[in-house]
Amino acid sequence: MILISAYCAVLLSFASGLLALLMNRRDMLLAVNRYAVKTFFKAGHGPDWLGKNLEEQRFPPFLRLSVFVLLGLSGVFAVLAGLGVLIGKTVITDRISLGLPWLPWHVRFDSLSGFFFLIIGIAVSAVSLYGPGYANSYDENRHPFAVLGLFTGLFVAGMLLVLLADDAFFFMIAWELMSVASYFLVAFQHENPANRRAAFIYLLMAEVGALAIILGFGVLAAFSDGFTFDALREAKLSTTWAGIAFMLALLGFGMKAGIVPVHVWLPEAHPVAPSHISALMSGVMLKVAVYGLIRFCFDLLGEVHWQWGVVLLVLGAVSALGGILYAMMQPNLKRLLAYSSVENIGIIFMVLGLSMIFMANGHPQLAALGFLAALLHAFNHALFKNLLFLGAGIIHHQTHQLNIDMMGGLINKMPKTSMLFLIGCMSISSLPLFNGFVSEWLAFQTALQVDVLDNGVLRSLIPVAAAALALTAALAAACFVKVFGLIFLGLPRSQHCEKAHEIQDKGMLAGPSLLAGLCFLFGIFPGLIIGLSNNVAGQLLGETLPNDAALSWLWLAPVSSQQASYAPPLVLIGALIAGCISFWYLRRNPATALRTAETWDCGFGGLTSKMQYTSSAFTMPFRRIFRSVWIIDERIEKDMQGAMNQDVAAVHYHLEVQDHSWPRLYEPIEHAVNRLAKLVGRIQTGNIRVYLGYSFVTLIIMLWVIS
Repeated sequence: MILISAYCAVLLSFASGLLALLMNRRDMLLAVNRYAVKTFFKAGHGPDWLGKNLEEQRFPPFLRLSVFVLLGLSGVFAVLAGLGVLIGKTVITDRISLGLPWLPWHVRFDSLSGFFFLIIGIAVSAVSLYGPGYANSYDENRHPFAVLGLFTGLFVAGMLLVLLADDAFFFMIAWELMSVASYFLVAFQHENPANRRAAFIYLLMAEVGALAIILGFGVLAAFSDGFTFDALREAKLSTTWAGIAFMLALLGFGMKAGIVPVHVWLPEAHPVAPSHISALMSGVMLKVAVYGLIRFCFDLLGEVHWQWGVVLLVLGAVSALGGILYAMMQPNLKRLLAYSSVENIGIIFMVLGLSMIFMANGHPQLAALGFLAALLHAFNHALFKNLLFLGAGIIHHQTHQLNIDMMGGLINKMPKTSMLFLIGCMSISSLPLFNGFVSEWLAFQTALQVDVLDNGVLRSLIPVAAAALALTAALAAACFVKVFGLIFLGLPRSQHCEKAHEIQDKGMLAGPSLLAGLCFLFGIFPGLIIGLSNNVAGQLLGETLPNDAALSWLWLAPVSSQQASYAPPLVLIGALIAGCISFWYLRRNPATALRTAETWDCGFGGLTSKMQYTSSAFTMPFRRIFRSVWIIDERIEKDMQGAMNQDVAAVHYHLEVQDHSWPRLYEPIEHAVNRLAKLVGRIQTGNIRVYLGYSFVTLIIMLWVIS
């Protein structure tokens, strides 16, 4: 029954895409009929008003809604399947009569797959509520819904199939389906050059990553009897070959996850995709890449080495710190959120690295703690990043812009959206009472156990990484104070924001509301999801948290019941008591307790939006401190006038912040490829005698090799 639910989730996502495609064919038939009717009436065979009405007919909107209903049912079945296999702690296998004649598709559904099924199911359910209202804003002639619906269904189906795959061939088919479908979604608004460029970069890096994954599987297959995961698990690799396989998997899955320095596609692709697709890509697809790395390293490779953990720890720390620093500099809201995903993926990689280090040094229970912290942060990030991207979509829908510097004052115009977005900001900032705090707290708990290690290098390195994690958390809080303050507080900075109002579509608020409620629920009762994550660690690592008895709904003490415990319900009660006392204190004498006065305007005669902080002004201190992190082009230009140009007519401030990865890594690769292409191009002379000579020389060489 559990596997049937998983299959239903896949089939329903396929069905949603096919229904959207069939709608397009129906629309084409209606268009032909409308054209024929229009011609008939223009010829004088009927009244003009009837011909015009028939010309303006649209496809019934309930059928467009049905596409998202099927997608929502897919999410519900995915949640049911994930919960079923996690609670039952079962491993279900099956075969599908597809694939190659000698290699049918093998299916395996275990706790690890079920956990990521749960992540996808929740996100897809929220998107299915949000999608109908958001998709209605597109012009059907320029951006046909059939394309959006078809590739969304294929994208979700591809991610689910990756989690079910139990052989390398099936895995790569599903992986490519996920990658190619998401490419078309990134290029959905293809009339914009930026969208085409982002889609090309994304597809190029996705295929390079897929090639690395294939080579990683190839290393395992060379030492085994087949391509099934059961056969790959039996591969006997030397330390060198195991290290090569790990590095190939890290490159392939890390490129899809957005780890530094192979992250550059992510801030290009996520901002240009439709907002609900950006939510699925950032909140879910990146987690499928994390799943692939976990499956490859902890399951297929078997024995892990502490050196691998150090690589993940260092890359994770660089990605976490670099991601949030780059996010702070972005004035574009969706680009900022995309860089923030780099930060959170870095945190997940850091804790996975700690888990490998403890596992390789003979501390399996602490390894389980780190593994659980990574899973929990992947789950939490899926919730609050989907919430923030959907919120960004609402803001874009209502204000027609994503530039933070052109917003402001939206808390009065869009109070419901502002509350939902605030919950997302507090969650991603790892504030207590919200889910982001719990997973980062567990990550710190893992790092603080460094004293059990005997290796002096590790005992020095891990505290540095923990300090980087603490700095990342502080910078994330500052970043999202900037985001919420500049967007929702103060005065509107543009006419669009001045005229903005709350979204009227209830579904577009229902999806983010679901995610916001879960962020708060799992922040107060994290034991609900920690218990399920613990089952994954037990099945994959053979170990669970060191102190299961202390993992109750009230009290979390994963290391020791006497050490570093956290009780979110008690924190909530304390916050409520403090709030009530403060409210009573301020209201005890209503006549004198509260005062209303005009805001000080420095004598300029009234506040204006030009007096407010901009994004660049807010981040100026950070830009001065961490200046070497970015390539900064900062200029102040003055327009002069008057006699001898002594009077300043206007001042223009220009700030451009660039990623070091482009000039340091990718541009040299681009130049090398272009030079190589020019050299290779010299063999194309256009002379038939030269081509016959090439063929003759090649034939002689092949005959010599064969002989």
